[in-house]
Amino acid sequence: MFNIGDRVVYPMHGAGVIESIEEREILGEKHSYYVLKIPVGDMKVMIPTHNVGDIGIREVISTQEVDKVFAVLGDQSCDETLNWNKRYRENMTKIKSGNIFEVANVVKSLMLREKEKGLSTGERKMLNSAKQILVSELVLAKGVEQYQIEDIINDCLNL
Repeated sequence: MFNIGDRVVYPMHGAGVIESIEEREILGEKHSYYVLKIPVGDMKVMIPTHNVGDIGIREVISTQEVDKVFAVLGDQSCDETLNWNKRYRENMTKIKSGNIFEVANVVKSLMLREKEKGLSTGERKMLNSAKQILVSELVLAKGVEQYQIEDIINDCLNL
C-alpha cells in the first residue's frame, strides 16, 4: 500500500507523486483509487488500489540506480534486430515491463537508430513515449528539471 506523497512508477505512463487516495463509485461498485500526478506531460491518472500489484506499480528508483541508468545509456552497444516488426514487439515488451533499465535500452536503441537511419512513424511515437516514461522517473529520482535530464540523456548518447 502506498501513501499520499509517495513517488511511484506506473508502467506505460511514467512516474509521478500520489496526490490523494479517493473513493469512487464506478458501475455501481465503490473502489479506492490513487490519484497520481505525473509531472512530465502534466497528467493525472487514477489507479485502483486493489490491483496495484497486477498493474506493476513500484517505487521510483534510488539516486544510486540513476547512475546505473545513465551507464546503460552511455553503453553504445546495441543489439540491432533488422526486422522492424520484431524490433517493435521486443521494444513494446520492454516498455510494458516497467523496468527502468529496459526502458532506457529502448530509448537508447531508438535514439541511436534515429541518428543513423531514421525511424518509422510508429517507432518515433514509441521513442517519444519511452523517453517520457524514462524522463519522468529520472526527474523524480534525481530531483532536477526535465530539460536537465534530457540534456544528460543526449550527452550519454553523444547527440
